[in-house]
Amino acid sequence: MAAKRGPAPRRGILDIAPYVPGTSALEGGCPAIKLSSNETPFGPSPRAIEAYHAAGATLSRYPDGSARPLREALSALHGIEPAKIVCGAGSDELLNLLAHAYLGPGDEGIYSEHGFLVYKIAILARGATPIPAPERDLTTDVDAILARVTDATRIVFVANPNNPTGTYIPANEVKRLRAGLPNDVLLVLDAAYAEYVRAPDYAPGAALVDTTHNTVMTRTFSKIYGLASLRLGWAYCPPDVADALNRIRGPFNVSGPAIAAGTAALQDQDFVARAADHNALWLKRVAKELAALGLGVTPSVGNFLLLHFPEGGGRPAPDADEFLHEHGIILRRVEEYGFPHALRMTIGTEADNRAVLDALAAFLGTAVRARA
Repeated sequence: MAAKRGPAPRRGILDIAPYVPGTSALEGGCPAIKLSSNETPFGPSPRAIEAYHAAGATLSRYPDGSARPLREALSALHGIEPAKIVCGAGSDELLNLLAHAYLGPGDEGIYSEHGFLVYKIAILARGATPIPAPERDLTTDVDAILARVTDATRIVFVANPNNPTGTYIPANEVKRLRAGLPNDVLLVLDAAYAEYVRAPDYAPGAALVDTTHNTVMTRTFSKIYGLASLRLGWAYCPPDVADALNRIRGPFNVSGPAIAAGTAALQDQDFVARAADHNALWLKRVAKELAALGLGVTPSVGNFLLLHFPEGGGRPAPDADEFLHEHGIILRRVEEYGFPHALRMTIGTEADNRAVLDALAAFLGTAVRARA
């Protein structure tokens, strides 16, 4: 008798390569310096931790279904309209909701060739066609994106700054992209690392949302706010887009503890500023010392660096990764992003950063130069 088969997923679902996060632990449970997921070395604000614990007293109650306290806190901090904010379980959920709302079979979604892997997954999950646009100098190329727009294009995802490269495009280039796209194409600006950027010509995208009807900005609490485990993000949208997302998101898609911790975190901007200052200092120092070791380093404005190892012979990236693991250090392999000869390093504490530099110097057989 033939074996019975269960229900089959929709055509194309099993063709999607699942997202694989950075390595979180070493074999055997050995202690490790984990710099693979762009987490802040500062952790969350003490105020956020206190609010999270206090929320434990009301775990039997449903949270506010619209995350109103969090939206009002975001409005007060950024000077934006609370009604245009939609909160989610990380910005990942919001990116998928946008794809759910605006993509279907026969449609196309564009993203840069080294863009965040979730974009391609979200596009494919809706039965649409992903269209990668080549980058220039590992940076989003506006002209390459515009050249790939067709009558089937419905959405364009741009990570700014981009992960894993750390590069960005300035506000005037974002505006040029928006102006060059058809009015019925939604431009999604993923500004997960905005709080780290010090470049004067950068803008995360809220102003463009306020002046157009077809632009969305997404943000996250997983990076500088240190709330990655709570899964908390938000999108700033034109009213019609916010309405669409609110119709299809889960009715209680953000937990009460996440709302409480996120709201408290926003009220501790001194803590955020210290984290950003630490990153600005060590991003520059680490990049300089890695270059002195002979590695290629893509200029970054985020809280991470893309390290390029020799492509021929010698000291390849996979060997470096294995060597670092042997020394209790975890960086991020990035083959799936199109970088088989690179590793991505999150900026950590001073001690963590120095440990990586010392280990890489030993791996490369290079003496570490005097440090600033």
